[in-house]
Amino acid sequence: MTSSEPSAEAPPPPSAAPQFPITTTLEFPEWRIERSMGMVFGVVVRSMGVAKGFAAGFKAMAGGEVKQYTRLVEDSRRHAMDRMIENATVLGANAIVSMRFDSSEIGQGLTEIVAYGTAVRVGPRE
Repeated sequence: MTSSEPSAEAPPPPSAAPQFPITTTLEFPEWRIERSMGMVFGVVVRSMGVAKGFAAGFKAMAGGEVKQYTRLVEDSRRHAMDRMIENATVLGANAIVSMRFDSSEIGQGLTEIVAYGTAVRVGPRE
């Protein structure tokens, strides 16, 4: 899965975070990996909050999707990805391969979301 589809001629500049190429695979078909910069990650720990958690608890008892939690997880994943991209940019990378998410609960009502992958410099295939 690639977060964006930039042109095959050259990768975007590192400062173009919305265009930052990310894939869950080991490589990009249109670019070659010139250099691996190492593992990067972004971590977010979130709490639903008492009022929202209470309302979500009632919804969970009734069954169906708990939209408050869905929004929380979606927002947390985006935030973790943004932090991962920032870390990759600091290393001089212009792409990330082998990206994954992980999550776990920390105590009552706290959820940790981690986005991680390998920061790389990519260039055009010859």
